Amino acid sequence: MTMYALILAGGSGTRLWPYSRSGRPKQFLALGPKTADGVQRSMLQQTVDRILPIIPPEHIFVVTGMVYAEMVAEHLPNVPDENIIVEPAGKGTAPCIGLGALHILNHDPNAVMAVLSSDHIVQRADRLCEVLTVGEHAAEHGHLATIGIHPSSPATGYGYIKRGELLYEEAGYATYRVEAFVEKPDEQRARVYVQNGDHYWNAGMFVWRADRIMAELESHCPSVAVPLRQIVGAIGTEAEQSAIMRAWSDVENIAIDVAVMERTDDAVVIPADLAWSDVGDWAALADILPRDGAGNAIVGNFIGLDTNNSLVYSDGRVVATIGVQDMLIVDTPDVLLICPRSRAQDVKAIVARLKSQHGQLV
Repeated sequence: MTMYALILAGGSGTRLWPYSRSGRPKQFLALGPKTADGVQRSMLQQTVDRILPIIPPEHIFVVTGMVYAEMVAEHLPNVPDENIIVEPAGKGTAPCIGLGALHILNHDPNAVMAVLSSDHIVQRADRLCEVLTVGEHAAEHGHLATIGIHPSSPATGYGYIKRGELLYEEAGYATYRVEAFVEKPDEQRARVYVQNGDHYWNAGMFVWRADRIMAELESHCPSVAVPLRQIVGAIGTEAEQSAIMRAWSDVENIAIDVAVMERTDDAVVIPADLAWSDVGDWAALADILPRDGAGNAIVGNFIGLDTNNSLVYSDGRVVATIGVQDMLIVDTPDVLLICPRSRAQDVKAIVARLKSQHGQLV
């Protein structure tokens, strides 16, 4: 069997507003660490760069929205145009993954596919390739593998995966049966999960056979699988996009965890320490950027006096602060965002309000 990759690249990244906008969401932004030669790559490009040692460009597929397809092609010139799949609208990860699986099966009926998000940061790329290879072997044995991230803190913004019995160990990685998928916990429960050592962050990274995930969708979620059947004969023809449009009008909006992973008997988890972040908000970005002597994460032009433990992100102008602590300051040409680090998640509420008042700013 040969491994392929399906990269999900349709998100809008509203929690990183105002730098991330609907016309240029975070997967197309240059965030996170630079390459060894000092180049800043977009998050989508970084996602592809990380897997190139084990998956060549012709085996990489990307699912994205209509408005982003051209940008995906510009950012990934080595990925064949026919590997860029357009979904008419965001309807959850289950239809998106099913659509990608059908295209991969059309390319290779025996394919194993790794599913990755386009807007996450993985600082230990070598380990990612290792654990994906272990996942490939699990998939070859019929398992649906998910990569569990060793929690570095009792985070309440992530779902968790509870491990069950140990199945085997390979290349320094253990593979366990999944006992349960757990929704985002409160802080007390999250602390217990971390202390017990048997729960992992759910990063939404999977490895399985493409035919197997389609069979699981058929079994557990026909509201996704049945409409997707309409597309099979049209893939690679001029009728493909119209077939997808028809299917999308009937397909259920549902996440792959709910549609399959919480229902299957064959889910396994492979824990790994990848220095992973979903960069879900500005506070999360601050946590992975280098800090100065006062604990500040600085991008762009900044001068500060008595400023500590803050993120300053300037897209042009000089930002000057006095007596600032634990704040987020994001300056763009048309919007200035200022909020406490503890309120980073509330940026989405501002975006929601702006959509009804000043849509041009989102």
